[in-house]
Amino acid sequence: MTGQQKWLSVIGIGEEGQAGLSAAARSLLEQAQILVGGRRHLGFLDESDRRERLIWGAPLQTTIDAILQRRGQRVCVLATGDPMWYGIGATLARQVPLAEMTILPAPSAFSLACSRLGWPLTEVDTLSLCGRPPALLLGYLYPGVRLLLLSGDRRTPAIVAQLLTERGFGESQMTVLERMGSSEERQIQGTAATWNDEDLADLNTIAIDCSGENQQRRCVPGLPDEAYFHDGQLTKREIRSVTLSSLAPQPGQLLWDVGAGCGSISIEWLRSDRRCRAISIEPHPQRLQYLADNAASLGVPHLEIIPGQAPEALSDLPQPHCIFIGGGLTTPHLLETCWQALPPGGRLVVNAVTVESEQKLLQAQQTWGGALTRIAIQRAQPLGKFLSWKAMAPVTQWSVIKP
Repeated sequence: MTGQQKWLSVIGIGEEGQAGLSAAARSLLEQAQILVGGRRHLGFLDESDRRERLIWGAPLQTTIDAILQRRGQRVCVLATGDPMWYGIGATLARQVPLAEMTILPAPSAFSLACSRLGWPLTEVDTLSLCGRPPALLLGYLYPGVRLLLLSGDRRTPAIVAQLLTERGFGESQMTVLERMGSSEERQIQGTAATWNDEDLADLNTIAIDCSGENQQRRCVPGLPDEAYFHDGQLTKREIRSVTLSSLAPQPGQLLWDVGAGCGSISIEWLRSDRRCRAISIEPHPQRLQYLADNAASLGVPHLEIIPGQAPEALSDLPQPHCIFIGGGLTTPHLLETCWQALPPGGRLVVNAVTVESEQKLLQAQQTWGGALTRIAIQRAQPLGKFLSWKAMAPVTQWSVIKP
């Protein structure tokens, strides 16, 4: 067999079953020797069909490995709606050359929901909570946003309603759309604060029209300092904004946050775009707990946290696009290790507040180039009946791109 033969087909199927398949999809289904899907998908087929069947197991990769072992046989995977939108098609496409696959989507749950609600899909944010932490939702909330969520099961709407209410969005309108496209299709509506409907189908999509106020949702860096759990070791809002600007995150890039403290830099790096990735390295046990709590409460529970002391803790990490050093700069070999870890074009940003750390930065700038900036912030505070300026500790920042 040549690598160019198409042996794997991935077919989107809706609640109407085979009746909703195109002629091309029906043909691929009929020609298949092995059928793959969930119990619901395979339940759309005739009971007299005796072809080999594979049901998705846990972990998912086990079933994918079984599919790969059948390379050369005609395998058909049945998936809900559009397999390339939070679906198995995207997962398979990362492991099987596209030249060996045929992908035929059906309307996605998001498309169907928008058609039911009259929402323009281009003006809606989408998220899957299937097998993913519900806390991801917290990174999407702001007044006026319209959200469509793929539910994990019948319990997901109640979890979502609780999260909305806790974050000041209890007035948000929720619509749960069940089994769209089937004769049992149903809509359940209510507000997040009063949501108590538990008699739901596992197959459902949640539509949210957000209403409320939440100052922790910003489209630019610089969340209020009060948004974070911390022990005082926090990069303050103004400094954080300048630092994120210097780091210049781009979608898909990976950040090492070395000496992460409570994680404010890596968290706001992740919040800049859902495709960004970050690893926080921190040795202090209490701050590790703050890191995890802050990541969950601010909508980025996928932040990777590495307990340990740099530079030793950096040895087996994937190569970063950017590195931020916020603490421990005087540790022997730390700066050199981070510089060596960066690829050409990678960016290093370091903040220093002590004279000893500043000396390290001056030496590094003379060796590797880059820009040194002194950041001094003053905040007005009461002094008796008047206001007086109180200076925050000045920060020296070094930013450099590796040639």
